Amino acid sequence: MADQPSSFLTRRLLPGVTVARAIVVVLMALSLGLHLYNIGSIGDANAYYTATVKSMLQSWRNFFFAAAEPGGSVTVDKPPLGFWIEAAFAALLGVSGFSTSLPNILAGVFAVPVLYALVRRHAGELAGLVAALAMTLTPVFVATNRNNTIDGMLVFCLLLAAWAFVRATESGRRRWLLLGAFLVGLGFNIKMLQAYLPLPAFYALYFLGSREGWGRKLVNLALATALLLAVSFSWAVAVDLTPPDGRPYIGSSGDNSVMSLIFGYNGLSRVFNRGMGSPQAAQAPAGPGTFPAPQAGMQRGAPGFGQQAVDACAGLNEGAACSFSVDGRTVAGTCVRSPSADQLVCTPQGGPAPAFQRGTPVMGTPPQASRGNVPFSNETGYPGIFRFFTAPLSKQMSWLLPFALVGLVVSLVGRRVRLPLEEGMHRALVLWGGWLVTCLVFFSFVSGIFHAYYTIMLAPALGAVVGTGTAQFREWTRTHPWTGVLLVLAAAGTLGYQAFAFRQYGESLSVLALAALLLLAGGLFLLIPARARRVAVPVILAAMLVAPAYWTGMTVAAGADQNLPTAYPGAQQFRPGPGARAGASAPARAGRANADLVAYLQANTQDVEYLVAVPSSQTGAPLVLATGRPVLYMGGFGGQDRVVTAEDLQKMVAEGRLRYVLYGGMGGRQDIAAWLQTSCTVVPEFSATGTAAPGGPADRGTVLYRCGN
Repeated sequence: MADQPSSFLTRRLLPGVTVARAIVVVLMALSLGLHLYNIGSIGDANAYYTATVKSMLQSWRNFFFAAAEPGGSVTVDKPPLGFWIEAAFAALLGVSGFSTSLPNILAGVFAVPVLYALVRRHAGELAGLVAALAMTLTPVFVATNRNNTIDGMLVFCLLLAAWAFVRATESGRRRWLLLGAFLVGLGFNIKMLQAYLPLPAFYALYFLGSREGWGRKLVNLALATALLLAVSFSWAVAVDLTPPDGRPYIGSSGDNSVMSLIFGYNGLSRVFNRGMGSPQAAQAPAGPGTFPAPQAGMQRGAPGFGQQAVDACAGLNEGAACSFSVDGRTVAGTCVRSPSADQLVCTPQGGPAPAFQRGTPVMGTPPQASRGNVPFSNETGYPGIFRFFTAPLSKQMSWLLPFALVGLVVSLVGRRVRLPLEEGMHRALVLWGGWLVTCLVFFSFVSGIFHAYYTIMLAPALGAVVGTGTAQFREWTRTHPWTGVLLVLAAAGTLGYQAFAFRQYGESLSVLALAALLLLAGGLFLLIPARARRVAVPVILAAMLVAPAYWTGMTVAAGADQNLPTAYPGAQQFRPGPGARAGASAPARAGRANADLVAYLQANTQDVEYLVAVPSSQTGAPLVLATGRPVLYMGGFGGQDRVVTAEDLQKMVAEGRLRYVLYGGMGGRQDIAAWLQTSCTVVPEFSATGTAAPGGPADRGTVLYRCGN
């Protein structure tokens, strides 16, 4: 097919500029517009990552180790390459949510021509253009790139790796294969093991498609694997070989080792449900600033707080900050969807949604316990073959998935396979079909830590499979008109699924009326003479693109969740108003530090190193962004690391490095809690009495302690 391109798309407009290339420029402009529209709504983006970048710019030590706070007490829970790039942009533009998100935005825009070129190479101009358009209109692709989570840069890096593997397959030259392995290794240093997901497709493309001998190919793949591992683990080995007292604690590792971070928190914990907590975490005794322990049989982080947890999310949307009072203390968290009822519930940081029965909290063991208490099930649902087709995950990237799977099966059945694979379409199916199916299977069945924005990994492969399928149907309808029936059925099934998805999120089906009319028109075009029939496939494709285009547009118009990027939640959960996702200023304010607390700490800590010690980055990141001062994250990202002990704190106080500790919340460490109660005094103004601004650190049930002079 690549040898028979459309004469219209290859027509020259200017020297070196064809119609297809001009369309690619238009698609890049469209992608840039989608990424930048309403960009102010992201605020500080993910404050944890923005604070990390701010910290990295304060010293070369912090930069190399990717320290999460200026004092260098603990690292971010990811490898450093993506944050090195974000820090470079922030050094030029200043630290902000936008500057740290800009590398991902640019990665999303430039992914358009890269995907076009890759798909065009095997399947022709039309396939390349459709692939680029489908990826551009994938909601999670835009939502994730409009954030400083590093998945956008990872996807772009993997697209470049795919290009290198394609060149290796076509040329038989080892250097391209090694380049591909090197790029995947760089991807590993952006997001660790997630970078390996398309690797089976890359290796299969080279092994099945290259004309070299089988033995030589095995040797080359072995060399490429050795290089891949060397690049992947280079930073990890360098850090682990550094004495612990000469570097920050490795955040979320559990034992201060990057290897444990790779294979534990960022490895097995992503695949298997190993619980939300950490064996190192211990409950603190009840005391000032701590909440009562959850009732027996109830999951920690999701206690039966009652109707007030539901009322706290009235008028808000999924992902919005919320707070309510329990026994005179304030609980702050995020509005999440209860898996057992159609309502939002204010859930403390880090916990899954409490189970409810139509407005009434269920005390005791929640119903989801029988399904394994899957982390973040309110965001990604439960493992199973229908995970991508049902709420809450279906809105992210599944709008064209039925058509893609039909096209993939039809293309595989309709062509005779000969090894080595020399036909472009066969190579495309191995590369893009392998990438898509691997990610689909993996994410469908993982039961560990899984966020919706991880599904950006499927966006390029989904677009490529849709593009190759569209080109395949166009060729077949020209030579075998009866295949038009199969095309219409595949498109009708896809539109039927899109209507089902719209209903899942309470969205009006009126948007799909245009899609139905386009499908009808496309079907009629298939019945007319062959010369006019060529417009049928583009019209049918346009029908299927109505839903993802609408959802992507609503995603950028409604605003973005700063911490966990996600697609537009649908009319059922989107309610414009105070704190709604549509307002750029309300969500941005929710995660900012309390001004009174900041002013107090600044005025009383100018002669000490640390502004304050806090339980975790959830409390500390806004303080870092507000002051740029060292803030000791005693428990790392989620409060479960043993970054310091009570003895360490006592020593720091004695040395004049630390004076204030902000402590409390849903749990804590016994040694620290006991030391605070016996050696420090409570600062009454900030003792969780409700004086802090909503969303500020002191509004999370914490108490400010003064220790020493």
